[in-house]
Amino acid sequence: MHLDVTVLRDFYYRSALGRAAQKIIRDQVCGYWPEAKSQTVVGYGFAVPLLRPFIEDARRVIGLMPAPQGVMPWPSGRPNVAVLCDETRWPVETGHVDKLVLMHGLETSENPSALLEECWRVLGPGGSALFIVPNRSGLWARSDHTPFGFGRPYSLTQLEAQLKRHNFALERHSTALFQPPSSRRFWMKTGPVWERTGRRVSALIAGGVILVEASKRVQMPGGNAVRDKVLNPLGALVPKPKVKPALRVGADCQATPRTPLSGPPERTGT
Repeated sequence: MHLDVTVLRDFYYRSALGRAAQKIIRDQVCGYWPEAKSQTVVGYGFAVPLLRPFIEDARRVIGLMPAPQGVMPWPSGRPNVAVLCDETRWPVETGHVDKLVLMHGLETSENPSALLEECWRVLGPGGSALFIVPNRSGLWARSDHTPFGFGRPYSLTQLEAQLKRHNFALERHSTALFQPPSSRRFWMKTGPVWERTGRRVSALIAGGVILVEASKRVQMPGGNAVRDKVLNPLGALVPKPKVKPALRVGADCQATPRTPLSGPPERTGT
C-alpha cells in the first residue's frame, strides 16, 4: 500500500522530524556517492529529497513516482523532473541508469519481485542501486506517525537475500535514524548525538532504516558448452597427406636388365 504523495510531502518538507530524517538519510547517500558528474541518477518511490545534491553535476536526474502514490512537481524553482509511472514499467531505457535510489518504494510495492526486475533492467554496467527500507528491528517501523511505519519492514538478511535472488551483487550496507521518531524538543535536540552513538554501537542499537548498496550482476550462461562440428570441411583447410617420392632412375643408377623367361627344354632328334 502506497502512501499518498501529499502525506510524504508534508512529512519531509513541512515537519521538523521529517526534515531531520531527510538530512540524516541524505548525508548517508552522499557518503556512498560523493559525486555523480555526467551520470544519470534516478530515484523511485519518494526519493526526490535525496536527489538534490546531484542536480548540479549529474547529466540527468529523474524522480519516478508510482501511480498509486501520485506525483508532485520537483524540484521547486527548477524545471520539473518528476514523472508519474507504472510500478513495474518505467519510462527509462534499458541499461542507461548509473545511480538508482529507492525509498518508500520497495516496502510498499504490491509486486516487489517485478519491481526488482525493473530495477535490474534499467541499471547500466558498473551502475549502483541503493535500497532504503524500514528496519524491522527499529523504532521507526513501529510508529504510524512516519512513512516508515507503513508497508513491509525488512531485516538486513531478508533484504540481502531478496536482492541476491534478483541478480544483484551486494556491495555494502549501513543503518541510519537512530534517534526516536518523536517531535519532542529533547529528542530533536539530541538527534545528532543519537546518530553518532548509533553508528558506533549499531550492533546494540537498531537504526530506523537499512541502506544496502548493490550492483547489477550479469551471469554467464550455464550448462554444457555447445561445440559446432563441420561435417564437410573445405578441402583447402585440410592439410594434404605426405606422399613418399618414387625412386627415379638417374645417371648414377643403372637399370637391371630383364631376365628372359626360360622355356621348356628343346628336344633333339635321334
